Amino acid sequence: MTQGTSIFGASDPVALLRDWMERAAKTEPNDPNAIALGTVDANGLPNVRIVLLKEIEADAFVFYTNYDSAKGLELTASGQAAFAIHWKTMRRQVRVRGTVEREDGAQADAYYASRDLGSRLGAWASEQSRPLADRATLEARVKEAADRFGDAPPRPDHWGGFRIRPVEIEFWQDGEHRLHDRERWVKIKNNEQWDVKRLFP
Repeated sequence: MTQGTSIFGASDPVALLRDWMERAAKTEPNDPNAIALGTVDANGLPNVRIVLLKEIEADAFVFYTNYDSAKGLELTASGQAAFAIHWKTMRRQVRVRGTVEREDGAQADAYYASRDLGSRLGAWASEQSRPLADRATLEARVKEAADRFGDAPPRPDHWGGFRIRPVEIEFWQDGEHRLHDRERWVKIKNNEQWDVKRLFP
């Protein structure tokens, strides 16, 4: 159930984001599922990088990474994240904030298995976010993984998914004279209901 009226005619913000992304897939030249993911380190200093959103569930958003990377460690420590999506061709933007949990079961196994072999071997070879002496070292590690696992590498324990459960979602659509359309959805009542309000641009 939702309190308030969406200016975009929506009754559920996750479904609205999914709809916008499906529309963007027809117009964006590259990676309509690219999101700018924000985390914070132990000192509260923000970090932002682009990752690919791989799954939109009924109440969550899922992407995959190395758990021992900078973002993986920061997500695990804080349990919170934010991301933004901007589609230039549609002149639309979505911002999401929420809590984070790992997806390291069968769902992560299935996604890992769907990746090309080079990417699966790369998950074993890369000590993501750590210093690397040279390209040759990385290529040697990929070869070591290939020699070890052949064409069937299992998903590494240090690699899997993160699920962001939104507590706030904001939609933005470009308007003439910078009089944009904006609305913010906020979870209320023990995370069982959304409240939606229009915002000044």
